[in-house]
Amino acid sequence: MFLSDTIAAIATAPGEAGIGIVRISGESAIDIADKIFKSKKGKKLSEFDERRITYGNVFDPNTGNRLDEVLVSYMKAPYTYTTEDIVEINCHGGYIPVKNILELVLRMGARSAEPGEFTKRAFLNGRIDLSQAEAVMDLISAKTDKGFDVALDQLEGTLSKKVKEIITNLMDMLAHIEVSIDFAEEDVDEVTLDILLNKSKEVKKEIQQLLDTADTGKIIREGLNTVIVGKPNVGKSSLMNTLLGESRAIVTDVPGTTRDIIEENLSIRGIPLKIIDTAGIRETDDIVEKIGVEKSKQFFNKADLIIFMLDISSSLTEDDIQILELIRNRKALVILNKLDLPHKIDEGAIVEYIDSKNIIKLSVLSETGIEDLEERIVDMVYKGDVKSKDTVMVTNARHRNALERALKSLEEGVEAIEQKLPLDFIEVDVRDCWEALGEISGDTVEEDLINHIFQNFCIGK
Repeated sequence: MFLSDTIAAIATAPGEAGIGIVRISGESAIDIADKIFKSKKGKKLSEFDERRITYGNVFDPNTGNRLDEVLVSYMKAPYTYTTEDIVEINCHGGYIPVKNILELVLRMGARSAEPGEFTKRAFLNGRIDLSQAEAVMDLISAKTDKGFDVALDQLEGTLSKKVKEIITNLMDMLAHIEVSIDFAEEDVDEVTLDILLNKSKEVKKEIQQLLDTADTGKIIREGLNTVIVGKPNVGKSSLMNTLLGESRAIVTDVPGTTRDIIEENLSIRGIPLKIIDTAGIRETDDIVEKIGVEKSKQFFNKADLIIFMLDISSSLTEDDIQILELIRNRKALVILNKLDLPHKIDEGAIVEYIDSKNIIKLSVLSETGIEDLEERIVDMVYKGDVKSKDTVMVTNARHRNALERALKSLEEGVEAIEQKLPLDFIEVDVRDCWEALGEISGDTVEEDLINHIFQNFCIGK
């Protein structure tokens, strides 16, 4: 890849649509557009003012054939997405128009853009940092309004700003260390160690605050893998249908109706859930149902959240106790369904395995208690400490890893300061912390990692 190349790609999703967009970026973008576009009055695109839509046609200059009726605009560097000259050709949506125009643009001298290359150029040209570039993809792939809002905040630089504030404090620490090393004869070590210790604790607290949001951020970005388990005929499929608001799973009075795994995506108050309705866990001689039970156990082990459903009108069985034992140290909810029937279940025995606040009584049939279930899921995700709209949230696994390494380095630095080790030792730990945080913004990241990140982008972004 060469930044001097002019690149082009289709910027809209494939398929039939009202509009398709071909985007061109680079120093030859406007020249290429002038070769293939003519307005209704026969004028070239560059003869019109930038940042306005111009109506006309795209022609193949070699054959004179008209490819499509289009609306075209151009924007001049450096005030563009990539900081380069950009042309956008709005043609009719559909496979043929956009394909033909893109092929013509490539024949006129552009190169086909690599995945995410437009955003990569925005990063390499300094318009956005790496965390903002990653937020672009999060924005496109957001599954809920909350996920979209968090990605938009990060695109606007909320996380970048916070990380840069921490990096500034680290730079101040490094400056103190270097001055003390250079002027060791002035005997300022004690003062320097006190300053470094206080600043280290402040920075450590700020990094920890960001890390505290990572679990919730991951769920908002990727979704909460939720599995519904329980014996046959306790209401698992009915609960899934109620949460979805549609009849997705087959519901009958016959035990073992659900024999395979049913997966659906939904949003509960801004939290994306990938919810899985499993086959009822029981001993069975039915070969197909037995396979379904084995799959249920596999999804149970991988789940972020387990919803264990019980029939409130039935006593606990040995199988129920075994499942309660398995969820003892897991993020789980116990649902006591069929609230309208006589209560026979021993709630005291259930509390031995799970906190009482995670036991929800409801009736799927009458939809009583569904709101309590949704509220508890929200509380479990947010943990009551990151609900504020002003909270900077970490949603990216790469960012989390960088923060964890930064925190570890700083903890080692604090230990070195408290033990009054030589300043050279402390400097290594502080610098390691700075380099780890720099990976979030892209200041200290390696080229191979940059390439890997942008490989996951769509071609036209």
